[in-house]
Amino acid sequence: MSVPIAVTIAGSDSGGGAGIQADLKTFSALGVYGASVIAALTAQNTKGVSGIHDVPAAFVTAQIDAVFSDLDVGAVKIGMLANAAVIEAVAAGLDRWHQRNVVVDPVMIASSGDALLQPKAVEVLRRALIPKAIVITPNLLEAAALLDAPLATNEVEMRTQAGRLLALGAKAVLIKGGHAQGPESADLLVDATHMIRFAAARVATNHTHGTGCTLSSAIAAGLAKGQALAEAVRGAKDYVTAAIAAAERLNIGSGRGPVHHFHHWW
Repeated sequence: MSVPIAVTIAGSDSGGGAGIQADLKTFSALGVYGASVIAALTAQNTKGVSGIHDVPAAFVTAQIDAVFSDLDVGAVKIGMLANAAVIEAVAAGLDRWHQRNVVVDPVMIASSGDALLQPKAVEVLRRALIPKAIVITPNLLEAAALLDAPLATNEVEMRTQAGRLLALGAKAVLIKGGHAQGPESADLLVDATHMIRFAAARVATNHTHGTGCTLSSAIAAGLAKGQALAEAVRGAKDYVTAAIAAAERLNIGSGRGPVHHFHHWW
């Protein structure tokens, strides 16, 4: 029996809590072999992002072709892609290698509030990449930015925005309520015919760096193992909730610390 393989195409987080580093930790924690395509470099720690260095689109393409020509990839997670040329290169690579289990986390703003996506690249993200996704995983801020709309303030508005995002071409939308208020953190998985609500008790902690990256890569891990989308989302939600609950045990950095990817083992 072969080991399931997932690939992350995203930015590197020098602080280790988000991006490529969080994705690879998540894959490993969930029993999936992780490979990577680095699309951007960040100078970053728990206090914020101090610099972004774009990887040339041609080199992103070279990494994609090296990985997909050799590995039997079961799912792809896509995170931070800083500019339009890289987004186009990734979209072309997905077509060239016939990838279908594609999870797109439209990373636009870091948890510290720093912008991670050039404004002119947003339209390319909508046009070129979102239609290739089996699911996109925006938080409330990202959903509003993708739609050029006000922030959703309740679950009715979240479902409405998810429907509008479906119209961009993704097969499903997981709109995440982590930035909302209340005792529960509820995410809504919406496709053309159904909605499933995934809720967990909100954990009182500031150490939530990398939660979005971790959730999307956990979904990709589930898909790589052959799970249906709803099953993969449910498992990912449970995993991230436990990782947030254990984050205080890590005590990493002096700012917004990372979640505990290996809470089950350490």
